[in-house]
Amino acid sequence: MTKFTRAALAALIAATPFAATAEVDLSGETVEWVIPFSETGGSAKWANFFAPLLSEALPGQPTVVVKFMPGAGSTKGANWFQEQEEGDGTLIFGSSGSTQFPYLLNDPRVRYEYNDWVPVMASGTGGVAYLEPEAGAKFDGSANALKDMDFIYGSQGATRLDLVPLLAWEMLGMNVEPVFGIKGRGDGRLMFERGEANIDYQTTSGYLGGSADLVEQGMAVPMMTWGALDEDGNIVRDPTFPDIPTFKEVCEATDGCETSGEAWDAWKAFFVAGFPVQKLAFLPKGTDQEVIDTYVAAFEAVRNREDFEQISTQTVGEYPVFVGEGAQRALQQATSVPQEAKDYVKTWLRDSYGVELEG
Repeated sequence: MTKFTRAALAALIAATPFAATAEVDLSGETVEWVIPFSETGGSAKWANFFAPLLSEALPGQPTVVVKFMPGAGSTKGANWFQEQEEGDGTLIFGSSGSTQFPYLLNDPRVRYEYNDWVPVMASGTGGVAYLEPEAGAKFDGSANALKDMDFIYGSQGATRLDLVPLLAWEMLGMNVEPVFGIKGRGDGRLMFERGEANIDYQTTSGYLGGSADLVEQGMAVPMMTWGALDEDGNIVRDPTFPDIPTFKEVCEATDGCETSGEAWDAWKAFFVAGFPVQKLAFLPKGTDQEVIDTYVAAFEAVRNREDFEQISTQTVGEYPVFVGEGAQRALQQATSVPQEAKDYVKTWLRDSYGVELEG
């Protein structure tokens, strides 16, 4: 399994920035940042955080508008972006793990090719799973007391990023019934708030932007994060949520859950593909090089702002941001999973949810 070492992260972050070229001037233009999810989820909060910073950093300070194109767990928007060929810098696209996983699993609805797109920025994230108060009162750091409960979970689809929590809960021996078809993780949180679901998970930005308030109000109880990776590729506590145990810790404390073997290796492989580099910003295929250089320089300026660490921690968490060549290498990490892990997950999807995918 590919490991994210400290040296690799440093190499990604230190990728050589490009200088913006004088020929690119976006004065008076509107840049559309298309997000293939609903406006209530983590990707929306991620794009809405970066959009005004990007507007300020681009030459001519164009208006950057975030537009939402939900459907089929982000496949609809990604398929649409595949057909776009504007190279003038007025269109960018934001993908997430729920866009990457169908691509990795040969989902038949995928008609997009990541290698055609031009990555200019990538950032990592985390995830937090949480329970309604009755279940939360039974949670003692293990899932042993939760195994006799029935849970409902709002899901974008089994081949999306949701496979990380779904597989984790199954490994813990929990009975979690997904309701498929929501358009974004924010819609899953709304189901939880309305009492239509009693377990949920959000990526860091979604959790900070909405679910944390539920915890403060006593309407939700944190269960676990997916964790982060240390210099040797081991799972450690998420730096944004250091007081919440990781899935690895909960698994080790739960009867029958193993942190070795095929299930664990598959879960960790998809976690690595889906979270350390989860959200990416792309320009369309065929974009002119001077436009690419301009966007890389702009995102470089954003992450080098003196106040960036402070404002990003409050909104999207404490995770690295990659630009230019670093974003390209991050994309390779996010779209690479060992075949053994793919095979395990495809068998699990077939047996658990009746999802048939190509070998």
